[in-house]
Amino acid sequence: MNFKIRPAAKDDCKEISRMILELAVYENMSDQVKISHEELERDGFCENPFFECLIAEVPEEHKSKDGFTIVGYALYFYTYSTWKGRSVYLEDLYVMPEFRGNGIGKGLLSSVAQIGKKKQCVRLQLSVLDWNTPSRDFYAAKGAQDLTVSEGWHFIRFDGQDLDNLVNEAPKD
Repeated sequence: MNFKIRPAAKDDCKEISRMILELAVYENMSDQVKISHEELERDGFCENPFFECLIAEVPEEHKSKDGFTIVGYALYFYTYSTWKGRSVYLEDLYVMPEFRGNGIGKGLLSSVAQIGKKKQCVRLQLSVLDWNTPSRDFYAAKGAQDLTVSEGWHFIRFDGQDLDNLVNEAPKD
């Protein structure tokens, strides 16, 4: 299938927001999505963006059954390892179900890796839900290592009241 991958523009944020919700529905977590396209515009297209994003787009003649030509995205940002140096973290990789199996996911993933290498990143990291076997198999087929199994790392999060409690424990000036 003919498609192109390009950097997202501010005007794409409504489409990115649509696909974020589609991904959340697939992951059985649609109630967790609290971000708006306005926040995506603010955070991704400011002077010091918090994330970067690539878009997968098909020609008009291949648009989705609902009329969409933007059919996938990869949202990523940069992190730093005190052991290895620069890293790129892939927050989301999504391709609409009717377009899967056409190389779009591979194209998005490879493009993020290429951008990371150009910025001298030494690794690409991401998280996958344990039940999402198709995605885990996809990444494994590309050479990804499951660090939960091989190294015993666990992904930890503070949010909501727990984050507020932690903030309140910070030393005062």
